[in-house]
Amino acid sequence: MLVSSLSPVRVAKLLLYFVFSLVSLQSAFAETQAPDALITKVSTEVIEAAKSDPSIKAGDLKKIIVLVESKVLPHVNFQRMTIATVGARNWNAATEEQKSKLLLEYKTLLMRTYAGALTLVKDQTVQVQPLRFQPTDTEVLVRTKVRGGAEPVQLDYRLAKAAQGWQIYDVNVSGFWLTEQFRNSWASEIRANGLDGLISSLAKRNLSAAAKG
Repeated sequence: MLVSSLSPVRVAKLLLYFVFSLVSLQSAFAETQAPDALITKVSTEVIEAAKSDPSIKAGDLKKIIVLVESKVLPHVNFQRMTIATVGARNWNAATEEQKSKLLLEYKTLLMRTYAGALTLVKDQTVQVQPLRFQPTDTEVLVRTKVRGGAEPVQLDYRLAKAAQGWQIYDVNVSGFWLTEQFRNSWASEIRANGLDGLISSLAKRNLSAAAKG
């Protein structure tokens, strides 16, 4: 079944804070600044825009999805994220058709989740921690804290440098890596119904969400 080992509330928080990490990268990588400087600048701008946009605050999901797809999607390495979630063994054993379908459904699931979570942005701010970074580095771990709730939330995310710029491939919220949380539920589905069963479950979930939104 597609349920994390964590509570639904905890999963919602994970995904919400993952939104902050993703939208904060929306246009940053076109610049030549260090990753932490980019995140500091762009995350503040994007979160403030989410707070002030009447359509987003009103829950206009279609508009939010367009925003997320155009600004966030280009800066996420979904293939690496998918392999980390489904496991290299299952990915390597999959047919090209299964890989394509899995990537599509995973992207759809995450994009709609991010879009929905953007409507929850209120008074949160992101504080980026100091980063030791070399120009030759191809992977970095950026640590931040999201403030605005009762307690600050630790948010760490991994970025890899690709031909098109820096791309995010995993996020850690208060000690929980997002790919690991999905991996737990995906493994149960694959054991029960195979990779096709997982793809079918994701597709049904996405169709149901589309019908509601």
